Amino acid sequence: MLIEFSVGNYRSFHQPVTLSMQAASLRHKGEIDRQNVFLAGKFRLLRSAAIYGANASGKSNLVRAMMFMRRFVLDSSTKLQAGDPIDVQRFAFNMSARQEPAYFQIIFLLDGKRYRYGFEVDEKRVHAEWLYRTRQRETRLFVREGEVFDISGPFRKETTGLESRTRDNALFLSTLAQFNSPTAIALLDWFRSRFQGISGLDDTFYGTYTMHRFEAEENFRQRVRELIRLADVGISDLTIKNVPFNSPALPEELRNVLETIAQQEGKPASEFLLPRIQTFHPLFKGETQISQESLDMDEESEGTQKFFYLLGPLLDTLEDGITLVTDELEARLHPLLTREIVRMFNSPQSNPRNAQLIFATHDAGLLGECMLRRDQIWFTEKNRYGATDLYSLAEMKERHDASFDKNYLAGRYGAIPFLGGLRPFLEQEMQRGEKTEAERSKTS
Repeated sequence: MLIEFSVGNYRSFHQPVTLSMQAASLRHKGEIDRQNVFLAGKFRLLRSAAIYGANASGKSNLVRAMMFMRRFVLDSSTKLQAGDPIDVQRFAFNMSARQEPAYFQIIFLLDGKRYRYGFEVDEKRVHAEWLYRTRQRETRLFVREGEVFDISGPFRKETTGLESRTRDNALFLSTLAQFNSPTAIALLDWFRSRFQGISGLDDTFYGTYTMHRFEAEENFRQRVRELIRLADVGISDLTIKNVPFNSPALPEELRNVLETIAQQEGKPASEFLLPRIQTFHPLFKGETQISQESLDMDEESEGTQKFFYLLGPLLDTLEDGITLVTDELEARLHPLLTREIVRMFNSPQSNPRNAQLIFATHDAGLLGECMLRRDQIWFTEKNRYGATDLYSLAEMKERHDASFDKNYLAGRYGAIPFLGGLRPFLEQEMQRGEKTEAERSKTS
């Protein structure tokens, strides 16, 4: 489980900020506390966190920071060669920041132990890296400063001679895993399988994954069918059907691509089959249902398609008790569907394995549903220097029963765009245009 994540000098973040999934000591104790908080050892952790803010305020950059850290941990020793640049973007609007490395740190639980791991990096090299583990007290496993490695005695047997094998542009932890360090392998497996992210805007990757699971697993099919019916999108059933590459049921652009592939293979397109999701809707004669009408999933609304495609990673997350990070969760979804997804994570009944959902959103309606504790509500806001600050509602003096949604939209918590000049500007432009048109009419 994720306890906290920190980032600094990365994209719009200048000074380090921290997103904490540790429940704050709030005075109000009620149903929402029992639902939205779970115990993991001695830690009280949150099941979900929502990140609000104006466009370009840094919400997406927080998600990007988490996914950069994950990707660099998994790939730095295997996919980068000596001398390859590191794809990290430091804060651009401060001269001193250009001389400093980006900073990333994550604290998480694995097998009952607390790990604190982080690194500092620029486009050329890893400047620092550290790993600590806590059982009863925090113990240093290793600290790296440039080319100097300080490794604790018990951990040294897993690292013998590997300091010299670690490239400047690779993480020591990643290198250790490549050479079969048990601790490093376990930690990389946590990053790979228990700390994941998806895009709320592009469902191409996980959409394909959901389709494959739907095709292969009967239990998954039944759960998806039930959830789709409960979502009340007008679909009574779903199935999967293999259709020829040249089938009119496929979108024209897809048919053209697939027919090109078939030509390259030297076979007719009709011999190639592609799995497609078919949906079924009630067909009525008057007020009596007489049959069902089938549609291809591509003919459904974009919101229905996204909800279906999301079910693969969402159900995986809930089944395996992992941490899922996503940007623009509500994009193309009806607000009620977004709320049901959040409720699925906040409920101990539907989330018994204590999965965590961290999502960036503009859906202020979630704030007015008594769904989120104050420490689950986070805001991003840029200061006058173009740097993003990150803070939670729990840091403010706010009543637990306040109208969070109305107060947020009224600007009480910050993190909203200042639009005061938009309407006057457009009004002036319209008046100027009308005046110009009137003057033209007089001269004509």
